[in-house]
Amino acid sequence: MSGFLDRMTTASRARLDDARAREPLAGIRARAMASPPAPALRLQDTFNLIAEFKRRSPSLGRLRDANLETRVTAYASGGAAAVSVLTEPTQFHGNLDHLAAAATALAPHGVPAMRKDFLVDPYQLYEARAAGAGGALLIVRMLPGNLLAEMLNCARELSLFALVEAFDEHDIVRAMRVVAPGVLIGVNCRDLQTLEVLPGRFAELAGKLPDDAPWVAESGIATPDDCAEIARIGYEIALVGSALMTAPDPAGVIRTMLAAGRAAA
Repeated sequence: MSGFLDRMTTASRARLDDARAREPLAGIRARAMASPPAPALRLQDTFNLIAEFKRRSPSLGRLRDANLETRVTAYASGGAAAVSVLTEPTQFHGNLDHLAAAATALAPHGVPAMRKDFLVDPYQLYEARAAGAGGALLIVRMLPGNLLAEMLNCARELSLFALVEAFDEHDIVRAMRVVAPGVLIGVNCRDLQTLEVLPGRFAELAGKLPDDAPWVAESGIATPDDCAEIARIGYEIALVGSALMTAPDPAGVIRTMLAAGRAAA
């Protein structure tokens, strides 16, 4: 049986085919290029946080049924540098409308929305930009050959910041061949084939990460102590999802996480 990431790749390609059938590349590209610019990613101090909005987690099931606009605004008020929005429909119950609504709510606060999905083609970056996103996640394992470089070039064309996600040393080596200085390099400690969380991966891979890129720790980060630990290792950004979606006061949680990370950095 194929793993979770394989299934998501297949589903993403099917969604891509449906989207292309509804709107040719020329149309979505024109809409993307005509979209108002999103707020730029602004990293402050020694430690930052990307907050995530998702309706469901494959490992935890359905999360808090929160009002999207209220929650992402709380993330911005708490000091999030960006808000990651899941747009994958089958396992995360997301869609592009969620991304567009988040981008609209965040714009007055100067905080960009980031499309988080299992992207396999530049077409999907044009979708993100047309929905108002300021950034997008690119998973190295899903982008073989020259496709990672093509996606990064497209992101630059669209003025999207990129979070390039790695799972192991091989992914990092591939990413370093093509990423420009300053592109966010993420380590996901959740194995996206088995969904197992391996927190030790952050420390194991830290020595392999480039010095000229902000390091992002992804998955398994739930407490201020977790933020302090990854900051001590050298990570400058935490991406936090389920812990914020289940928190009654997400802005307060973000503030305590940022304080802990900055004190430890």
